[in-house]
Amino acid sequence: MNWPKHGSNPQYIYKETGIPKPEKWIDFSANINPLGSPQILKEKWLDFYQKINDYPDPHTQVLKKLISNKTAVDPESILLGNGGAELIALLGRILAGGNVLLIEPAFSEYESACSANDCQIFYHQLDEPAWELNVEEITSKLSAIDAVFLCTPNNPTGIGYSNETIVKLLEECKKTDTLLILDEAFYDFLEDYTPISPLIKEYSNLVIIRSMTKMFAIPGLRLGYILANPRVIDKLSGYQPHWSVNALAMSAGELFLQDTYFVQNIVNYIRSEREKLFSFFLAEGFEFSPSQVNFYLLRDPLEKEQMPLFTFLLRRGIVPRHTFNFPGLEGKWLRFAIKSTEENNYLMEVFEEWRQLP
Repeated sequence: MNWPKHGSNPQYIYKETGIPKPEKWIDFSANINPLGSPQILKEKWLDFYQKINDYPDPHTQVLKKLISNKTAVDPESILLGNGGAELIALLGRILAGGNVLLIEPAFSEYESACSANDCQIFYHQLDEPAWELNVEEITSKLSAIDAVFLCTPNNPTGIGYSNETIVKLLEECKKTDTLLILDEAFYDFLEDYTPISPLIKEYSNLVIIRSMTKMFAIPGLRLGYILANPRVIDKLSGYQPHWSVNALAMSAGELFLQDTYFVQNIVNYIRSEREKLFSFFLAEGFEFSPSQVNFYLLRDPLEKEQMPLFTFLLRRGIVPRHTFNFPGLEGKWLRFAIKSTEENNYLMEVFEEWRQLP
């Protein structure tokens, strides 16, 4: 089958599987904040509308200053972009023709960006079901590697790796003059997060990608940023189109970074729903990844293949994310986002129906 590359847009899943789309369905494949954007975005939207008559600031100075204050990183080490996907594409440009190591399973855009720029791609597969990061094993593969891509918290497992482990890997990468590219698109969903961004000043080989799309639920606006050594930022900027960040996204980002309560409220909500779901899955005999964020992998160990479960869910209006294009997973798991309480309760009802099948 020609599976969609990403989550969201369930109509393509129904089209590909040939399953009639129900009158009502819930998209569990898009792993964004289920409670939506901050209320202030709606309140200020008409103010934002006035800005579409003018070109946006191509240097994003106000937003850079706010990010600098938040991350303890100098403005010269910050690059704003049209979402994480654009920033990953820019990294592919500066790595063109080089050797890259992808720690899998991981977001498919790393491979796409590197392939498009004729990189030689190597893979390090993490072992399920714990998906632990073994620095020694990765270190043995660093010879002649120009960059390592590591997603933390990992997409699709939802597992975050400790700063101690990351710094250990960063030190090993430094010895071989290898960039360590950390994709922290979901870092703000973590409960106990200690920022690693201050190390940008100490390690010239550290690159951090962050997205504002997920936590603030703005996939239609697109906004993200990279933290890196100024020399890396200059290289990336050379490939970025002028006015890459539109005025609406820029204004929204400025609002979000000044809100101190929104993120913590979402983190608390996600934790509560995740604990409820995981207790249910454990009682019903499902296996799931030990996620720390707003999505998780799940499978039914009683089924050799997960396709019967997948199609059952689709027919009941539940749309999970397939994993056929995640190396090492190849459809053996399904990924689910944590949604509203009502939607999560419905998910559990449907799983109960599945368990009651003869």
